[in-house]
Amino acid sequence: MKVLVVGSGGREHALVYKLKQSPLVTEVFCAPGNAGIANIAECVDIKVDDIDSLKEFAKTNEIGLTVIGPELPLVMGIVDEFEKEGLKVFGPNKKCAAFEGSKGLTKRFLEKYKIPTAKYLEVTTYEEGVKNLENFGFPVVVKADGLAAGKGVIICENREMAVNALKDIMVDKVFGDSGNSVVIEEFLTGTELSTLCFVDGNKIIPMESARDYKPAYDNDEGLNTGGMGNYSPNKIFDDKLNAKVRTKILDPIIKGFKSEELDYKGVLFIGLMVENGEPKVLEFNVRFGDPETQVVMLRLESDLANIMLNTADGILEEDDIVWSDESSVCVVMVSGGYPESYENGKVISGLDKVSEDVIVFHAGTKREGEDIVTNGGRVLNICAVGETLDEAREKVYNEVNKISYDGAYFRNDIAR
Repeated sequence: MKVLVVGSGGREHALVYKLKQSPLVTEVFCAPGNAGIANIAECVDIKVDDIDSLKEFAKTNEIGLTVIGPELPLVMGIVDEFEKEGLKVFGPNKKCAAFEGSKGLTKRFLEKYKIPTAKYLEVTTYEEGVKNLENFGFPVVVKADGLAAGKGVIICENREMAVNALKDIMVDKVFGDSGNSVVIEEFLTGTELSTLCFVDGNKIIPMESARDYKPAYDNDEGLNTGGMGNYSPNKIFDDKLNAKVRTKILDPIIKGFKSEELDYKGVLFIGLMVENGEPKVLEFNVRFGDPETQVVMLRLESDLANIMLNTADGILEEDDIVWSDESSVCVVMVSGGYPESYENGKVISGLDKVSEDVIVFHAGTKREGEDIVTNGGRVLNICAVGETLDEAREKVYNEVNKISYDGAYFRNDIAR
């Protein structure tokens, strides 16, 4: 079977890496891919939002399974378009992908099915937003309703910051039409964690847990990013918490999907905040998380292609999925200035010096002649597996300093 992976980041590199290990897979293509993916798969110069060209490529090349990495083509309806042509595709259809296309939709779903989440309010004008800030304490969270490349969530420490965030999103349109409406949300305290789940239309089966680090700098300081690092398993995700997540969150979600006649197939990413042992939902994403995918895939012992085919066919079973007892860590190297302005085209050196014990998933890179250069805010994911979390962490940090480029930065406290 030939497989096409759509996307160009570290998540897609990790998926290609795992799919290549499947005995069901004869060849892997990636559109558009990156410099690292090009070492293990054939990269195709098609943008993720060019659905017609992707569909034509899949038909012409007899692709047996297409895996959609990023949210944009999912929200645009790529799954529906592929299925019309009889092409097998892994990912939720347009109706289901709307959960990531609208944070307000997600909050309304959570409220309707009594799934624990933060108090919130949706507003459609700047004036309405400013007026309703008095209904929340501080800090408060201001979220652009639509897609914003992981940057549309702003934690505001005081009223002035909240007013400025509303102005940026709703008046200055820093996230474009994604800011036509805004969710103002109670700030939750506790420990943030995430769970990725396979959903086959009938069942929701959680993957191994992970812990993400969103703020740009050590000690969780600075602006939120798409993710500065990750580890798995998350130590607070014990049997007791797993049971609560199952009964209070996962079971109501699948019940809600069925009640709303949503044939959800693919991955559901659930961001959680846990305080005093009680989980609340922060967000839904309708695809593999990044960089959660990197640490989770390194612990997956089963055949990913088989899992994805069974998910798409609605016949996934828990026995299809086996996990390693080891731990994994990912540290993200970013461009100087990220998540705000940064420059691309910085030559990366030292990749050939990294130990074989460490896997480098490329996130924002491209090849220019003989050089590999930066091509995004998040550039490289330095990952390792160990018998313990400390062992995996030590492996990563022993190697990360071997890699360099102008402006390179990474957090020093991932999995500490």
